[in-house]
Amino acid sequence: MATPATSAKNQSSVRAAQALAKQKALEKKAKTYKLDLAELSIFTSQLASLLQAGLPLVSCLEALQDQTEDQVFRIVIRDVRNDISTGTSFSASVKKFPKAFPNLFISMVEAGEASGGLAEILGKVAGYFESSVKLSKKVKSAMTYPVAVIGLAIALVNVLLIFVIPVFAAMFADFGAKLPVPTQMLIDLSNFMKAMPPHLGGWTLVVGAYGVFFFGSKYVATPKGRRQKDQFLVRAPIFGNMVHKIALSRFCRTYATLMRSGVPILRTLEIVSSASGKVQVEDACAEIAKHVSQGGQVSDIMAANTFFPPMMKHMVKAGETTGNVDGMMNKIADFYDTEIDATVAALTSLIEPLLITFLGVVVGGIVMAMFLPIFQLGAVAGGVN
Repeated sequence: MATPATSAKNQSSVRAAQALAKQKALEKKAKTYKLDLAELSIFTSQLASLLQAGLPLVSCLEALQDQTEDQVFRIVIRDVRNDISTGTSFSASVKKFPKAFPNLFISMVEAGEASGGLAEILGKVAGYFESSVKLSKKVKSAMTYPVAVIGLAIALVNVLLIFVIPVFAAMFADFGAKLPVPTQMLIDLSNFMKAMPPHLGGWTLVVGAYGVFFFGSKYVATPKGRRQKDQFLVRAPIFGNMVHKIALSRFCRTYATLMRSGVPILRTLEIVSSASGKVQVEDACAEIAKHVSQGGQVSDIMAANTFFPPMMKHMVKAGETTGNVDGMMNKIADFYDTEIDATVAALTSLIEPLLITFLGVVVGGIVMAMFLPIFQLGAVAGGVN
């Protein structure tokens, strides 16, 4: 029979084993941990502030590790700090976590270490990340309302089809006459949805939707599918103009931030290409890199590429003439950020009446289809006689 002391010891061993297993799981997860852009922005800004205050890099990382609530990211910071303590450079340490720290961050750190101005450069990249976060929030805020309204419309239509229309269908069946085509189509659709077994009906729709999403995402992941998706997004009505401006703003802001920090132009174009998220920008960066490596200028390729608007081409040309390309790129990015704000505001004001009209047409169309036989009640009832 186990004594209380033995039981306590066994429980302590179990807790120690569980804690060790949890720690190993967290360390394994840290190797592939993907840091959210907003969290990366905060981390970079805080690190820049601590370095500008005169603290050593190891002490800065230790302070950030202590205040970080995310246990996985805390392990990432700890491992980076330990590497630096053993003589490894900051850039080499963060390279071990490519999911947490993007190429842009790593290249900026390398440039900061080479120039001796790590704090200043981290301040610039923190500003870049903050701008990117604000841009993402604007786009999400513009999309949230229409997605919510469309979701509400789908739910409302399902309720009408499953619960309301059968009541009308039973009433119309007593007439024994041929119903108008819109009414009959709605009743047929309602009967089809009700005919599905309860244990299969909902799952059929869920699995079907998931299958479409799954195979669609697989196709979009292919080079051909991704190219078609990006071309569609840029040319799409209503939202295409905003998507185009976002891509241009991101291109200019990333390019300016890297060039101003001393990153070589070919490396800059490589990072801009990978950070753009758009095939059109990747193609343009490849062309620009090839042209620049042969002694050409960025504006020459922009002039021949229809993805870049004429205003941007002229401003980059002026920047090359004055030797201030990075400053001109920043001005272009600021201009497009202002344009995006105006576009989001215009879309928001435009989407609201469009969605109200959409809801009115869908729900009103269903209601009208169901009441159409009642409006024609005399003719329908006359068909019985």
